Amino acid sequence: MSRPRIVIVGAGFAGYRAARALSRLTRHKAEVTLLNPTDYFLYLPLLPQVAAGILEPRRVTVSLTGTLPDVRLVLGEADAVDLDGHTVRYTGPEGDGGTLPFDRLILAAGSVNKLLPIPGVAEHAHGFRGLPEALYLRDHVTRQMELAAAADDPASCAERCTFVVVGAGYTGTEVAAQGKLFTDSQLRRRPLRAGIRPRWLLLDIAGRVLPELDESLSRTADRVLRQRGVEVRMGTSVKEATHRGVLLTDGESVDTRTLVWCVGVRPDPLAESLELPLEKGRLLVDPYLQVPGRPALFAAGDAAAVPDLENPGAYTPMTAQHAWRQGKAVAHNVAASLGLGERRAYRHRDLGFVVDLGGVKAAANPLGIPLSGVAAGAVTRGYHLAAMPGNRVRVAADWLLDAVLPRQAVQLGLVRSWSVPLDTASPEVARVPGGPGKARAGSTGPAEGSRAVEGAEPTDRIRDPDAAKHAEPPGPVKEPDPVQDSGVARHAGSPGPVKESDSVLDSEAARHGEPSGSVREPDSVLDSEAARHAGSPGPVRESDSVLDSEAARHGEPSGSVKEPDPVQDPGAARHAEPPGPVKQPDLIQAAEHTPGASSSDAPAVHKHRPRDPSTLAPPEPRSPASSEGDS
Repeated sequence: MSRPRIVIVGAGFAGYRAARALSRLTRHKAEVTLLNPTDYFLYLPLLPQVAAGILEPRRVTVSLTGTLPDVRLVLGEADAVDLDGHTVRYTGPEGDGGTLPFDRLILAAGSVNKLLPIPGVAEHAHGFRGLPEALYLRDHVTRQMELAAAADDPASCAERCTFVVVGAGYTGTEVAAQGKLFTDSQLRRRPLRAGIRPRWLLLDIAGRVLPELDESLSRTADRVLRQRGVEVRMGTSVKEATHRGVLLTDGESVDTRTLVWCVGVRPDPLAESLELPLEKGRLLVDPYLQVPGRPALFAAGDAAAVPDLENPGAYTPMTAQHAWRQGKAVAHNVAASLGLGERRAYRHRDLGFVVDLGGVKAAANPLGIPLSGVAAGAVTRGYHLAAMPGNRVRVAADWLLDAVLPRQAVQLGLVRSWSVPLDTASPEVARVPGGPGKARAGSTGPAEGSRAVEGAEPTDRIRDPDAAKHAEPPGPVKEPDPVQDSGVARHAGSPGPVKESDSVLDSEAARHGEPSGSVREPDSVLDSEAARHAGSPGPVRESDSVLDSEAARHGEPSGSVKEPDPVQDPGAARHAEPPGPVKQPDLIQAAEHTPGASSSDAPAVHKHRPRDPSTLAPPEPRSPASSEGDS
């Protein structure tokens, strides 16, 4: 008899705890499969310390295969759930899809950044939900401080060292507190011009810092932030955002290059795609974490609206404490549904909260006892070490080193701004050029509608100096300027605009797909493997082997084409003539070609007539092309 199959979607606090508990409760009597985009569990409460350079990124990640040996790990993101067919469809990290059958399903997909309809926020702000976002923020803050120190203009210096954090909740408060210490440590090594100091603003429409926590924690955090120099603006938020600043709701305009969005989270869009009863985007479940009417479906964590038995009529908040304990409870209830043990209703009383404010400062209320200062700092770090399922020694070692050694402030440049869009259903995965495409339900912004565009280059060249050029509007083909672009790209002729990559601004020159009607050709200077493209019906003319060492063959659409001047553009490709008699090229420059028709959608091999050795000079040897664009 086959073992029952249990599939867990998501390896956050709830999913990881459920997988660990189920592997112990079932004792090989069930097959437990964990579907997650990454191979690690992320301990989110310590993420601000990664952005501040205190902890190395791997310190806050716990290996799934190393700590869950009896659980099968499948890397991928869930696309859809067929509740009637008992299957989960997913997309792997390399674009390959798959299907997982289940007898019991635990939805623990977690949450993503919460968006508000504020102009410019989706384009210019960055969230703080995943490791790529923390790495980007650390590099970005370091880069802005370095550019501010080198700036001659005081206004530019002040703009770069001004940082705006929106959202004074748990995450935003810690990001502002840790970030101010991080920039102050850099300032001691390299002072700014004219005595300018880093400026941090913490905004929230609420009346106090940490509005969801006890007032004693709020007062302690507010006092520490103001003493440290953070400008705490309550009752204020962002009205509009641009790449050079933000307009606040009180009318003030703040020049800045950094906008960190920490206004809260929303449930993963996968929960909404199930078309089941929801409570503010979360799946409604009973006290046993089971979806009513669906005996095979359970949910926990931020994706589930769990009744709060301690406060009748309310639901448990979306916190790590509740998700961690719900993961254990749902594991017991899933095992009980298979005849292993008894069901347990989820009931939890808060034991207190801790907020790390950096250095030796913190705010904590363990068992309802308010603490601040060094005592709160010790309790906070002790709590984190006890709560982490791994890496405790490494985390403690990094804390010790940070206390006795100066902090390293270097930018690695591993994560670009376009890799971590605010509107994404996968904050734990950085966007990469040419990555697999995948659509997720519930997405609303340009970063979401389809994962097929995740390979697109940055759209804001001012925020990211490595941004790629954008496609030209429909119209005639724009000829590259050899003075501005030393690596002129060869273009195939086809109806519609041609998009060119700028080799000066984009040294990586990632190749991207174009919309229907346009063709993009790789640059022969940056790409030694220059692809040959098909031409439209008509005669073909051969490139000059003397002037063009790469000799890329290009087809042209019907109509006349202007021949590029070899004096102004020695690297320009020769284009096909319009339909008509074959034009005989100069025998010194090129050999004859027979007219041939080829598809405009696929490469074609051109037939050549044999050269006459008595009339043609031998071609010059081909010089190796640079491959810097592909490095």
